[in-house]
This record gives sequence, structure tokens and C-alpha cells, in this order.
Amino acid sequence: MKYFTVFFFTLLSAIGLSQETTSTIPQRVSGYIYNDNSKEPIPNVNVINTNKVRGAMSDAKGYFEIDVQVNDTLHFSILGFQSLRIRVTNDWVKNKVTRIQLTEKAIALEEVVIAPFHLTGYLEVDSKLIPTKENYRYSISGLTQGYEAGEYSPNAFGKVLGSIFNPADMLYNFFGKNGRELKKLKEMRKDDTVRNLLESKYDRETVAVLLGISKDEIPQILERCSYSEAFIQEANDLQIMDAISACYEQYKVLKRN
Repeated sequence: MKYFTVFFFTLLSAIGLSQETTSTIPQRVSGYIYNDNSKEPIPNVNVINTNKVRGAMSDAKGYFEIDVQVNDTLHFSILGFQSLRIRVTNDWVKNKVTRIQLTEKAIALEEVVIAPFHLTGYLEVDSKLIPTKENYRYSISGLTQGYEAGEYSPNAFGKVLGSIFNPADMLYNFFGKNGRELKKLKEMRKDDTVRNLLESKYDRETVAVLLGISKDEIPQILERCSYSEAFIQEANDLQIMDAISACYEQYKVLKRN
């Protein structure tokens, strides 16, 4: 009886270890993406595993493949369609293939008012009529990268440090609570699909998904990192992600010191 008990618990431990090992091994799943209205396949859909920061893209038949683990979240996005997030289930891993449908967006065009500059043709006069805003960068001793500031200000350095070390400040809380997501940015640099996607996007949606924040928080974070308003508005999503990553790396250096 004693030997049976030892054998029984050894068997249970082996099964448990086997299940745990299997659950952590990446699995490859696939699927076909369709327009839920026309039922036509949708090519060039961006598929990102937000847990592993790995990407894929659907082909002409709407087909894609991507490495996952159970409970990973996949984010599907393409211009003109509503983005979709799906959690990877045991059934999907077991069956390997699934069918996904995306819904077209109803886009309402807004009126755009263009206010032209009334130029005179005289350079001296016109140069004063057109507003200019220069962006400056300054560095912190010991760090490889500098900050970009929207205005030349002797208080800019103090502003960044004040944000980073003030417990009541949004930047302090963001870096403190989102360390896990921010560490994924290093992994993102290894995946060309994700980087190419972010380089072609300006809507901040994928950045927000990867960092687990709202799109409205992104300008606030960059502003507190002393990036200029022009950069925040005009940079592509890859530049935005790299800017937040650089600010976080500097935060870690300053925090450690």
C-alpha cells in the first residue's frame, strides 16, 4: 500500500509537470479573416499578440498564422474596419484554425476649415506673419539620449525630474504600474512585422493596446517626458513607442541613482 501511494503521487506530479510544461510551450494557431457583411476575405490585416509582442499579417485569402499560448490576446486591425481583440482558447489551440469576422466602420466626414495666411509677397513682412515653433533637445549627463522640448526653457530638466519622482504625478504612476508592459517594448524591436506596422500608423491605437492604456493618455505621457507638441502630433506610432521607451529607460536610470 505504501509503495502504491508513493507511485500514485509520483504519477500525479509527473502529469502536473507535463501539463505545466505543455501550457508554456508556444503553439502556432491560424485563421481566416472575413468581412462580416460581404463574407469576402480581408488581406493585409495586422494581427498582434499583445502578450508576446509578435505580429503577423493576413494574405490575399485572409489567412494568417501566429505563435501563441493559451489566454494570450490577439489584436486585429486594418484601416476601414473596427479593431477586434480575441483571447486564445484551448479549443483554438487544439483545432489550430478558426474563422474571424471584422465589421466595416461607418466613417462620417467632418467639415474642415482652412485658414490661409494672407501673405504680402515681401519676405521681411511674411516671415513675421507665419508662426514658427522650434523644437529643442537637451541631454542629461550620463545618458545616451536627450529629451526633446517644445520650448527652450531652463526649467525643462526640472520638469522631467519633477514628474518622474513625484508620487502624485501621472508619469510616476504610469512607469511604476506599467513596468511589465514597458518591458515588452524591447521584445517589440525583435519583430519586424510589428515595427513595420507601427511605422505606417498614426492613430495611436496599437500603441495604446500594447501599453494597456487609453489613447488620450499618450500625449500626456509624452508631454511630461518633455517631447514637443509638434512631435506628439506628427510622429508615427513607431516613433511614439520608441519615445516612450526611451523615457522609461531614462526613468529607470534616474530611479536607480
